[in-house]
Amino acid sequence: MLTQHQNDLLTRTGPGTPGGRLLRRYWQPVALASDIPADGSPIPLRIMGENLVLFRDDAGRPGLLELRCPHRKADLSYGRVENGGLRCVYHGWLFDINGKCMEQPGEPADSNYKDRIRHLAYPCVEVPGLILAYMGEGDPPALPPFPFFSAPADHIWTNRALHRCNYLQGNEGNIDPQHLSFLHRVDMDAQITYGSYLADDVAPAIAVEETSWGLKVETSREIGEGKRYNRYTNFIMPNGASFVGVPLADPRVSPPDSNDGYSAHWHVPVDDHNHIKFYLGYREQGPIDAALQKKYVCDGQNDDYTFVRNLENRFLQDRGSMIDSAYAGIGANFQEHDRWVTESQGPIVDRTTENLGATDRAIILMRRQLLQAIEDIEAGREPLFVQKVPEDYVMGGFFTGSHVSG
Repeated sequence: MLTQHQNDLLTRTGPGTPGGRLLRRYWQPVALASDIPADGSPIPLRIMGENLVLFRDDAGRPGLLELRCPHRKADLSYGRVENGGLRCVYHGWLFDINGKCMEQPGEPADSNYKDRIRHLAYPCVEVPGLILAYMGEGDPPALPPFPFFSAPADHIWTNRALHRCNYLQGNEGNIDPQHLSFLHRVDMDAQITYGSYLADDVAPAIAVEETSWGLKVETSREIGEGKRYNRYTNFIMPNGASFVGVPLADPRVSPPDSNDGYSAHWHVPVDDHNHIKFYLGYREQGPIDAALQKKYVCDGQNDDYTFVRNLENRFLQDRGSMIDSAYAGIGANFQEHDRWVTESQGPIVDRTTENLGATDRAIILMRRQLLQAIEDIEAGREPLFVQKVPEDYVMGGFFTGSHVSG
């Protein structure tokens, strides 16, 4: 369990907070690339307690600015994309993606006032399917050399979902392998979900290794005849994970191969009581089956990335289905299962009252790494997995997949 002070350090992420300074030291997803309309029109965003506006300038470059115009605080998400920037429709002030004020039509022609205005802007970069931003102090670090940041566009599939709870709750669920034996037990094709392997051994052997990017978690389950099913998950500092997830290609068309890529999550705070889970599916050897990804990830998801199932309707739990088709009675979508867990824990879990067990070792170590990273920043040191590429980061730095041994 954590002390209240430690819990606050990890869960409070607004501007100026220790936890907020930590998350801001890394590139963070802030939107899907497809969220920005084709004409680059601005959209309002709230990230880590900050109200922002995201747009593409007329050269197609993404920009992320403070939402309110520095002149009279009008909402820039109503602005016009033109002349190399975003123009406020109140008085016509024009800002480029770096926050430079390029035009002030109402000021005298010989005025240099615009040169003294610098609007808050965060560096952005577009990778396949995602817009990333650096919201921290100083120069941005190098982008991690994840293979999916440079993969062909058709090898990637992305989605996002709003979770009504603190980001850390989603972070922790990614590296809790024992819950797969219960929560996600559904009557589906074992070739797709490996569900029989997960359900047959509910007390897997779990080994956790600290790495230069976070943690590597190996889970080994007995599956009979002297064989074991070994599954590998990674925690990626400070709020990411990679794991065997939704099938990358239809197993009815090509043999299933859980080592041909993986799924990745980032849990990015909206504020302390809400976060966005960014989901990425990556296939290494060929185009990803986008229709299959959508089928298993987006079932029950509304167009605004909220869901039909929610706390208010008790996630439409069907207790009759718990008998033979869905252990939790919350359908077959694993994403829905995980969202039920994180939201049912409350807006911010009180970790001072937990009773952790042997299966929680990865979560314990993750919290220690995050607390150490906060301490490092406060002491002027770089936190784990920032800027330089670690020596052990080879071909993506980690093996995320599974295999049967024995």
